[in-house]
Amino acid sequence: MSTPHADDPFVVHRNLLFTVAYEMLGSAADAEDVLQESWLRWAAVDQSTVQEPRAYLVRIVTRQALNQLRTLSRRREDYVGEWLPEPLLTSPDVAEDVELAESLSIAMLTVLETLGPAERAVFVLREVFDVPYDEIADAVGKSPAAVRQIAHRAKDHVAARRPRVAVMPSEHEEVVERFVAAMNNGDIQGLMDVMAPDVVSVADGGGKVRGAARRPIIGSDKLARYLVGSMSKVTGTLVATATWINGMPGIRMELDGALAGVVTLTVEDGRVTQIYSIANPDKLGRVDAEALVAR
Repeated sequence: MSTPHADDPFVVHRNLLFTVAYEMLGSAADAEDVLQESWLRWAAVDQSTVQEPRAYLVRIVTRQALNQLRTLSRRREDYVGEWLPEPLLTSPDVAEDVELAESLSIAMLTVLETLGPAERAVFVLREVFDVPYDEIADAVGKSPAAVRQIAHRAKDHVAARRPRVAVMPSEHEEVVERFVAAMNNGDIQGLMDVMAPDVVSVADGGGKVRGAARRPIIGSDKLARYLVGSMSKVTGTLVATATWINGMPGIRMELDGALAGVVTLTVEDGRVTQIYSIANPDKLGRVDAEALVAR
């Protein structure tokens, strides 16, 4: 297979194409598979006939991602415990594009999991990448009128489930640092103080990690005791450090210096309302090197 040149539109737009595929799939590994297949299709095209390469490439990637989504939905039916997206290590700069950062957040990607494949594709293309309706219609194989209806329905669905309050990265970072300090000190009261009373914690161990709860844990008192109890039972030294995950301040967990998991927090009114913990080792391959995302 030939290697694309630096000025090839596929290379120029690669970060955008990866981001489109990742937001549709919630998996970096599957997004890379989609890009590989999309490159093969692009390489087989007479590119001199393509008037708008960016739109053409987004269309190819969308179609491949839709095919992949239908396969993934069947695979996820057999998943052990809660399924969460595959996390990405991102630059703090990503947070400067507030809409991109929100769309990449584990909380948002988890909401997008509740949409059907076509709804998810339409929402991502319209709300995140501002693709015109006629181009979306071409990509998903529906009429522009149908796409407008799907977009409206998907937007309402997401709005009903996403966090209501926009939080400045600096406030989010401060809450994460307080949470990290309480975790590392085994401070149950400190954890309770930084969490909302009705906080919800979802963990994804994929059935491969002992101690990863297979069902959500609700309530600050119960969760604080569970977290401190779990850390105290670990053989070895478990340390939490602040990092940037999916465009948001997050937490890296290391056991004796080796990556053990990542945690992201949803913050509202200065307190943690949702916690997403990903410890499935199959999903931790993208938190040691920064992912290049764009829109």
